[in-house]
Amino acid sequence: MQQASDNSMLGIYVSVPFCRAKCSFCNFASGVGTPEAMESYVERLCAEIDGAGANAVSLGAELPRRVDTVYFGGGTPSLLAPQQLRRIFAALRRNFDVADGAEITLEAAPGQIGDAILAESQRLGVSRVSLGVQSFIDRESASVGRLHTERECIQEIVRLRAEGLIEVGADLIAGLPYQTAESWEHSLEVATGVGLTHLSVYMLEIDEDSRLGQEVIAGGKRFHAHGVPAEEISAELYEQACARLPRAGFTQYEISNFAGAGHRSRHNVKYWQRTPYLGFGLDAHSMLRTTTGAVRLANPDELGQYAGAQSAREISRGGVTEAFEETIFLGLRMDEGVDFQGLAAAFPNELTKPCAEAVRDLVAEDLMTDEDGRWRLTLRGRLVSNEVFGRLLEGVAV
Repeated sequence: MQQASDNSMLGIYVSVPFCRAKCSFCNFASGVGTPEAMESYVERLCAEIDGAGANAVSLGAELPRRVDTVYFGGGTPSLLAPQQLRRIFAALRRNFDVADGAEITLEAAPGQIGDAILAESQRLGVSRVSLGVQSFIDRESASVGRLHTERECIQEIVRLRAEGLIEVGADLIAGLPYQTAESWEHSLEVATGVGLTHLSVYMLEIDEDSRLGQEVIAGGKRFHAHGVPAEEISAELYEQACARLPRAGFTQYEISNFAGAGHRSRHNVKYWQRTPYLGFGLDAHSMLRTTTGAVRLANPDELGQYAGAQSAREISRGGVTEAFEETIFLGLRMDEGVDFQGLAAAFPNELTKPCAEAVRDLVAEDLMTDEDGRWRLTLRGRLVSNEVFGRLLEGVAV
């Protein structure tokens, strides 16, 4: 059973931006790396972790030493060598107090978790694995460059559970090339019946910086761009998941996330609840408290820049208005929504009043609900959440 995340504790994100192959839809700061590049990166990563305390002091930020969640994302962190993972953990533990029972998550691709790295990760405290499945239909997976089959995915999940990992989750994408309501139903059926405890469901984003996105925009056929369903169909597939997964015991607790009872991602909840978190590595982001608000950091998204200079980080400081905006759009991502009474107690009337007026219009349009002062997005609102957030905040003076 998962523990509640302590708001006084820090969450840590570790970026490992190396993959065996890059998906055609991906625009993340990741790619195929040589063993030499990965070794050099781990050295730089450990140095950044060792400098975290001094960096926080220079920014006037509060840096909690106690840590209750660690998330290794990427990329494919399971491609690290066992000794590299040990060195990263050693750096974390000499600079922070990782709590007993901390939620430690490792992202992985099915078929790309070797026996040695699995054993070492468990020895070091990894308690949760998140698999980039995307689809249990072989044709759909292959169309975007995934290297696994449905059979391999199932075998991987069964193997991880047999090795004692209770928390095993997977990502699924609605809107992949050639996807239909019938094939999507198959993926949902497999996902809910194979022993997973957590599911993240995303609608395919046609990003102009990805290979697939460029081809879709150009109207071409490379990367199976001609097989990408219309946005309306992707939205219908998402709605299908929102209806199907709760019936199978996966409660939706955030726009894209569903979990069995007691199996929410404590680390991801930190982002939505504006709890301090610290990111290390390529394109990693951080949010720390200061005496006047918060400071946000963003590491470079180019490997050469990250390796060369820590001073290349982007730094932004936020005050009351920024905190209010984040409370709205992050809080509404979660199923529990935003409590207006708490909002009014924490923020001035000139911020809350125009937002409350906008809520009335959005409720009338069935994009939000307002039940006893608690604001939530409806299913329609989730599908156009960016539009809803924009309308809620358009009257807020920046």
